[in-house]
Amino acid sequence: MRTININSNIRLYYIPMTKLKTTTVGVYIHRPLNTEEASMNALLPYVLKRGCKKCRNLMEISKYLENLYGATFGTSVLKCGDDQILYFDAETISDKFAPKSELLLSELTALIFSVIFEPVTENGAFLADVVEQEKKNAVDRIEALMNDKRSYAALRCSEEMCRGENFAVSRLGNAQDIQKITPKALYDYYERIITSSVIDVYICGDAEINNIEETIKNCTSKLKFEPAEISRTNILKNDAAPKNVTEKMDVAQGKLSIGFRTNTAPTDADYPALMIFNSIFGAGAHSKLFNNVREKLSLAYYASSQLEKYKGLLIVNAGIEFKNFEKAHNESLAQLEEIKNGNISELEFSSSVSSVLNALESYYDDQRQMQNFFMREKVAGSDKDIELLKKQIQGVTVEDVVKVSRKLELDTIYFLTGKEEN
Repeated sequence: MRTININSNIRLYYIPMTKLKTTTVGVYIHRPLNTEEASMNALLPYVLKRGCKKCRNLMEISKYLENLYGATFGTSVLKCGDDQILYFDAETISDKFAPKSELLLSELTALIFSVIFEPVTENGAFLADVVEQEKKNAVDRIEALMNDKRSYAALRCSEEMCRGENFAVSRLGNAQDIQKITPKALYDYYERIITSSVIDVYICGDAEINNIEETIKNCTSKLKFEPAEISRTNILKNDAAPKNVTEKMDVAQGKLSIGFRTNTAPTDADYPALMIFNSIFGAGAHSKLFNNVREKLSLAYYASSQLEKYKGLLIVNAGIEFKNFEKAHNESLAQLEEIKNGNISELEFSSSVSSVLNALESYYDDQRQMQNFFMREKVAGSDKDIELLKKQIQGVTVEDVVKVSRKLELDTIYFLTGKEEN
């Protein structure tokens, strides 16, 4: 990967990937995750995408993309630990396949930077109708997450684990706060943060990166930037007794989430061992949770575990019958004890190593996954490349897994259950 410093805030990263015929652009604007900014950040990229100096509205943007042979452009909001990210994603065919030798990537990049730095405004504010429409869409995204009870339960568990910490704030913001945002307030916020944020630009594919460097410099040369840093996430230890949280909703299936503190940061030497532990414990059809809680004992419709690397969390997720709460809970903890006691079969270990390595290898076939990998490594402060991480994974032993598993501490048991009958 090649790194180019555009200015004090903007970094351009080029990841060559010539096996595909497309090139992707990812622009990541980093903001500190907190209650004061979260709802603004959740709304802002969607408003920005509605029009700019180069293309005044969605119709003009659509025509512009069609003229780039069907290029795509979208926005989203991400969360990496205590870092909330305004994400702009685009893709086009590589320039060397352009029928008339057009500089498609440069033209696409110019559109993105016009969207970010040259928004359509009226009387010192964003367009009122656009803001109102995107506020409704933002609230819909929040409600859609609540309707996905599997994801909702995992989210609620992590919120309870980190109550009072910035990490507990949702990347989608708060519906009530979003409703209060005015076009003027949003534009004032935009002007305050747009040149005082870290902006990472990832180009993945086959590109003349010097052309992109020149395009970005031309789009930003007249702007004055204030140096900024990415928010770092602390791995906090919880010395309190485990919390039990029960929430009741109109659901037909219970959702059990068990949260642990891993006490392992992504920069720690034993983090690769934690990745293998998670695979053995609950990440795949070869895992202990899948084969015991789900298959052997039939205590769950699904049972898995996932890591939150930035905050040092591991969350078990299971869909269960309400009556099976205690059995599913106890068996999940029992499977963790099996690992802590070194009861790991050769098949479980080898399958887990292969699974993690295959996942890393798959990034070479997916440009967005590739740029996302490097971006997340930067946010974590570990700055590993894929080959180095693969080598570290291959060096993990069963003893390493047992050792890192013993660092886990139970933090929160969350149960989403049905409403009581009258």
